[in-house]
Amino acid sequence: MSTANKANAEAQLQGINAKMVADYLGNNPDFFDSHPHLLHTIELSHSTGGPRATSLIERQVSILRDKNEALEQQLRELIDVARGNDDLSSKIDLLSIKLLAAKNRDEIVSALESTLRSELLAEHAVMVLFLPSANQREPETRFLRVIDRNDESLTPFKTFLDVGTPRCGFIRDTQRDFLFGIGNIEIGSAALVPLGEKCASGFLAIGSRDAEYFSPDQGMEFLARMGEMVSAALSSR
Repeated sequence: MSTANKANAEAQLQGINAKMVADYLGNNPDFFDSHPHLLHTIELSHSTGGPRATSLIERQVSILRDKNEALEQQLRELIDVARGNDDLSSKIDLLSIKLLAAKNRDEIVSALESTLRSELLAEHAVMVLFLPSANQREPETRFLRVIDRNDESLTPFKTFLDVGTPRCGFIRDTQRDFLFGIGNIEIGSAALVPLGEKCASGFLAIGSRDAEYFSPDQGMEFLARMGEMVSAALSSR
């Protein structure tokens, strides 16, 4: 460019700043359609920080490629979640079949325990069944706990029992000791599942050593569904 042309260009640009240029391009996104030659002359510093300059088109392609990779990663994650949900749904359906086939309360408890351990791979699981003191004839096992709902040992669960909705996350020491034994330090997180409206029949507790396994922000639909099925089975036997 000649000295005269440079002087004219500088005069024309006098008073124009970067913001004005950016605003203009933002308001006229088709600007480069009518000035395509500029796309090949504009240079940007290389995205990796190296000395080589890259054209505007190259930079746009690079940005689009990064966005595409991010979208593909999101899609893979969604597919993994969908597959996990399908697998979990199939296992819940299997539990429903076992509960329908159960002839009495003992078989219901057995079906629930076996499904939790073999299909859902529960590390620790306890079913707390509410029965009045005079009717507590159910033999207790490592999995089954029979107790009067008004028993003082259930005080740590008062809020959960009153609200009666599934709960996931950190479990207090008093709750952990009641459910899984005093001094059991392997429980990092747990899920509490009501059996019936406001835990009318009792509740189910599933524990994991992993503190993130049962997180408060995870979906509760499957847990609620499982609790409803077990409660319905108990009520009909």
